[in-house]
Amino acid sequence: MSFPTTRMRRLRASETIRRMVRETTISPDNLVYPIFVQEGKEIEEEIKSMPGIFRLSADKLAKEAKEAKALGIPAVILFGIPEKKDELASESYNPNGIVQLAIKEIKNAVPDLQVITDVCICEYASHGHCGVVRGEEILNDPTLPVLAKVAVSHAKAGADMVAPSDMMDGRIGAIRKELDEKGFINTGIISYAVKYASAFYGPFRDACDSAPQFGNRRTYQMDPANRREAIREAELDIEEGADIIMVKPAMAYLDIVREVRDAFDIPVAAYNVSGEYAMLVAAAERGWIDRDRTIVELLTNIRRAGADMIFTYFAKEAAKLLG
Repeated sequence: MSFPTTRMRRLRASETIRRMVRETTISPDNLVYPIFVQEGKEIEEEIKSMPGIFRLSADKLAKEAKEAKALGIPAVILFGIPEKKDELASESYNPNGIVQLAIKEIKNAVPDLQVITDVCICEYASHGHCGVVRGEEILNDPTLPVLAKVAVSHAKAGADMVAPSDMMDGRIGAIRKELDEKGFINTGIISYAVKYASAFYGPFRDACDSAPQFGNRRTYQMDPANRREAIREAELDIEEGADIIMVKPAMAYLDIVREVRDAFDIPVAAYNVSGEYAMLVAAAERGWIDRDRTIVELLTNIRRAGADMIFTYFAKEAAKLLG
């Protein structure tokens, strides 16, 4: 039927009817809060390129975890910033390392908060790459046992899920095998299966001091121009044992989130990354956009594209707006 019989505005006439016919919903249950943890004590250092986000020492984590839990946020993901880095990223699997300590601090404070850990070596390696290096070549297969070792060390410390973000081929299978052999059959894996070599990661690299010391990450992270490759990457990781598939970044890759959601029946996560956060914050600080409305709209859009969970630096702020 055409106008005037069909009037689409009838279902937009009030907030009540808009709520009743709303197709996509979002709540704090859909959010994961990233936390940067560094060695030392009494540290709460704001990251200049990510206003409102801080590097915290482990002794500050109990308070942060309790606040997230009180806001209804079900999970956090931890990124470690060690004092010492070396060529082999040995601090990444140190049983007394910064992330391992952070896991215990959070679990002691809020046992039922889901603790997810980033599994990668770039923050711990002096060269800043996500794999073992020979000369200027990033080696795939020698990296796999290192990643598996990191994942097991996190599981031993009490992590509920590990999230490999390195984009080495075969790492999900290697990690799943090692976890199972060590008795951690219930430790889940969130795979950064579809991680693009994006320009939107700049502030994160400031936060973790993890920029590559030579070259770039384009030989292992995906080309932003590719769509079909995303499905192949996700399919391989699911076959190797991934429980949840991640698309990263989120905002500029909503088409990929939808493609992955339509292709597979396992939970899909999307990472609202540091550059996306920084752009929105900068525009809001200048009065160019409404910060609160834009946060909710952005996260709703990511949900509408098909993400079951959203990793976002806006998690605490959004939880207050959505609560």
